[in-house]
Order: sequence, then structure tokens, then C-alpha cells
Amino acid sequence: MSSRLPPAALTLRQFLVRQQVLGLYRRILRAVRQIPDPGDRTYMRDWARGEFRRNKETSDEITIRMMVSQGERQVQEMERALQLAKS
Repeated sequence: MSSRLPPAALTLRQFLVRQQVLGLYRRILRAVRQIPDPGDRTYMRDWARGEFRRNKETSDEITIRMMVSQGERQVQEMERALQLAKS
């Protein structure tokens, strides 16, 4: 039997930041599904998962917001590149 403590209730601010992070993660995975090459698609999916797991324990709100902003810029760039590749 595990002796894990129940998760602490999130404040509204923490909840909203968490929703932002999860939204970014879903957006990245949706964009990755558009990559035509299966090898590149697998690499990018694994990279994204690894980055989110690596930063899972980050709790500083400013740091999280900075990472979300950077991730948003990167996914926009990827979406633009995929759009250009289709045309």
C-alpha cells in the first residue's frame, strides 16, 4: 500500500496555470500529428513528452509562465512550418 498524501487543493491561479500548460501540451501533440515523416513525428512527440516530464516538478509560477510563453512561440513556429510544407 502506498503512503502517498492526497493532492493539495489548487488555488485558482495554480488551476489556471495548470490549464494553460495542459492546453499547450495538447496543442503541441496536435501539431506533431501533422508532421508527415513518421520518424520525425515520433522524435518530436517523444521530445515534447520528455520536456514536460522533465519540468513536471517546477512550481515557480513565473518560471512556468516563461516556459509556456516559449512553448507557445515554438509551437506557432512549428505550425507555420507545417502550413508552408502543405502549400
